[in-house]
Amino acid sequence: MRKTFFRLASALALAGVILGAFASHGLKDKISPDQIDSFQVGVRYHFYHSIAILAIAILLYFRKTSFLVWAGWVFAAGILLFSGSIYLLSTREWTGIDWSWLGPVTPLGGLLFITGWALLFLSSYQDNTLRNGGNGHHNGNGNGHAKAETHTVQASIASFWSS
Repeated sequence: MRKTFFRLASALALAGVILGAFASHGLKDKISPDQIDSFQVGVRYHFYHSIAILAIAILLYFRKTSFLVWAGWVFAAGILLFSGSIYLLSTREWTGIDWSWLGPVTPLGGLLFITGWALLFLSSYQDNTLRNGGNGHHNGNGNGHAKAETHTVQASIASFWSS
C-alpha cells in the first residue's frame, strides 16, 4: 500500500504542477482573473493533499493502521471532487460546457478533506498492524533481523506515534 500511495502522491503532485502552470500561462488570456484565482485555489488544495498522501506513504513504512490507509484514499477522493470540480467550474466559460451542476460537489470534496485529516488524527490512537512475519521490521534480506540503525529509527517513529 505504501508504494501505491507513493506513486499516487507523485502522480497527483505532477498533475498539480502541470495544472498550476496551465493556469498561470495557458489560461491567462482565456478566463477572468477571478476564475484564475479560483483555479489556483483548486491547485493549492490539490498540492496540500498530494503532500499529505506522500506523508501517509512514508508513514506506512513504519506504521500501518486502517485509518491511515483510509485517510490516503479519502484525500485522493477529495482532490478529485474538490479540486476537479473547481477546475471545471472555473473554466466553463472558456470550454463552453455548463458544469454548474458540479457546484454542490465542491463542498463534498472539502468534507472528504476534513474526514481525511480526522482519520489521520485517529490513526495515531490505533495499534500498529505488524507486517512481515509479526516483527514489523523488514530489511530485505529475508532473515527477519533488521539492522540496528534501521531498528532504532523505526522504533523511535513507532514510539512517537503510539505515545
